[in-house]
This record gives sequence, structure tokens and C-alpha cells, in this order.
Amino acid sequence: MRFRYCPDCGALLSSRVLGDEGAVPWCDSCDKPWFDVFPVAVISLVYNERGEVLLLRQNYISTEFHNLVSGYVTPGEDAESCAVREILEETGQKVEHLELVLTSWFARKEMMMIGFFARVEARELALSSEVDGAGWHRPEEILSLVSSRPGSTSRVLCERYLSRLGMMSATADAGD
Repeated sequence: MRFRYCPDCGALLSSRVLGDEGAVPWCDSCDKPWFDVFPVAVISLVYNERGEVLLLRQNYISTEFHNLVSGYVTPGEDAESCAVREILEETGQKVEHLELVLTSWFARKEMMMIGFFARVEARELALSSEVDGAGWHRPEEILSLVSSRPGSTSRVLCERYLSRLGMMSATADAGD
């Protein structure tokens, strides 16, 4: 979101050079900048003790591809807590180990994605109402089930997971 008016006082914003940031929206009344804001979401490749990957079916996101667990970071929440919360809410799985893997700009939705690997001990799935189906998949299956769109955060996370397992060539991983 790009501010035109000050969210605090309602004054029309001007522009002011602010160090290395260059020209930024500025409220002369409040004497402060208003930087663009955008949503931040987490996306997690959840794997179990056997190395299988949990893929979701969420028709409101895609009827063509499987998805990884994802969700929006809420105010006051850090990305790690959000990832753990979303995994539990959407699948009923409790995270044993969480690892930050990447950050990625999702241009189509103008949002920042923060990607994780999350290890769980597989237990019975307890799916939320926003998940139409889910299942554990062998690593060699996952690339055929997620989006093949270049730059897809789901795909990049899957490729990095396979690379970690030694299942992707160094050339394929170099583009990340």
C-alpha cells in the first residue's frame, strides 16, 4: 500500500529525501515518513521423519497444483511463530525443528514470502476448513505436484529440499 495521506493526522503527504532511501512520502504535520507497506506471509515445506513432504490441496488457491502450508504474519507475531502456528492450524502437525530457508518477493500479489523447512513427527492429520485435502508424498513426487511457474516460492522450496537430499543436480539448484 502506498500512502497518499498520513494515517495518523490525515494530511496530504509531501515528499522528502531521507538519506539513502531517496524521496519518501512525508507528513509535514507529524514530521515523519510513511514507507510503503505490504503483506508478509510464511510458507513452509513440512517434512516428516521419513523425509516425506506434506502437500495440501486448497482449491481457493489452486485447483491445478498442490500447495505448501502458508499464511499471513499477524501484527506482533514473528515469522517463526507464524510458521509454527499455521502448520498446527492447517494440518495438526507439531513442529520439532524449523529452519529459515529464503525470503522471496511474490510480485503477482505484491507480498513478501518467508520460506521455511519444518520437520515434524508425522501424526494423524487434522485439517482446517481452508484445506480441501492433504497427504504425505515421497520426495521424488513433489516437483510434479507443485507449480512449475518460474520463481514459484513453493517450487524453489521443493527444489532446495531435494537438493539437500542430493536429489537435484548442482546446475538445477544454481538458479535459486
